[in-house]
Amino acid sequence: MAALLMRVVAAAVAVASVLALGAVAQLSPTFYDGSCPSLQSIVRSGMTSAVQSEPRMGASILRLFFHDCFVNGCDASVLLDDSSTLTGEKNAAPNANSLRGFEVIDAIKSRVEAACPGTVSCADILALAARDGVNLLSGPTWAVPLGRRDTRTASQAAANSNLPSPSSSAATLVSAFASKGLDSRDLVALSGAHTIGSARCASFRSRVYNDSNINAGFATKRRQICQPQSGGSDGNLVPLDAMSSVKFDNGYFRNLVGQFGLLHSDQELFGGGAVDSITAQYARNGGAFARDFVTAMIKMGNISPLTGSNGEIRSNCRKPN
Repeated sequence: MAALLMRVVAAAVAVASVLALGAVAQLSPTFYDGSCPSLQSIVRSGMTSAVQSEPRMGASILRLFFHDCFVNGCDASVLLDDSSTLTGEKNAAPNANSLRGFEVIDAIKSRVEAACPGTVSCADILALAARDGVNLLSGPTWAVPLGRRDTRTASQAAANSNLPSPSSSAATLVSAFASKGLDSRDLVALSGAHTIGSARCASFRSRVYNDSNINAGFATKRRQICQPQSGGSDGNLVPLDAMSSVKFDNGYFRNLVGQFGLLHSDQELFGGGAVDSITAQYARNGGAFARDFVTAMIKMGNISPLTGSNGEIRSNCRKPN
């Protein structure tokens, strides 16, 4: 399996270079080879410690990267704290009380600054950390294009409007991803990130009590964790993939085929719609999923990066310089 993943990843990187968005020509996996040669080992070490301490952290950092890129591009805006002069994105409805892992990025950034002061952006550290979190949980690895710079601003309004909801329909998801230059295959592949991590009852209570496209026994067990129906257990956690929540594989898609999707938006990817065939392919073929996930991650990481003299290299990921 490992050899197969390496082959499909190599192919995916080649494909991604063709599919990359316009600004990506400015990004390169070798961007810091001369200015910060220890960067990748520092990030890997930091993520290894974090994931060994709590395997769920791999999923949390991956989600941070997604929530960054979908709001005005991959510019580390999601890492900014609120201040007297800036309203960040951490308290937007899709992020409040659910995004986590900021301290992990802070710790890695501190080590990178000690080795290469004022050189590496928080946006690039987050991109690398997301990749390493996936790989440390038995997923693929890939060469991350680098050279992003950090924004000085954030947009809570954009976070509220751009990030898909757990209750989204398939059509809404396709439209949201298309607006970022990502197609239906990218949508399904990136949704496969839910093969790791957990979700709060607040995100799926309505599904387990009200949806019909759900395995009855599965719904009953999840209701027991999310009682009462009126709320009160919002923070209770359930694995997104009951088969293997700390192993990055294609179990998520096999769950969907069996109507075991935890979120409404998950099950929408196998509910009689246009993307069913992609979900079914990934359920059968983990290698195809790994290949397409890498391609989609590179494309997503290329959404509107700040490069050149735009933005800045923050010394502290939580605030502008």
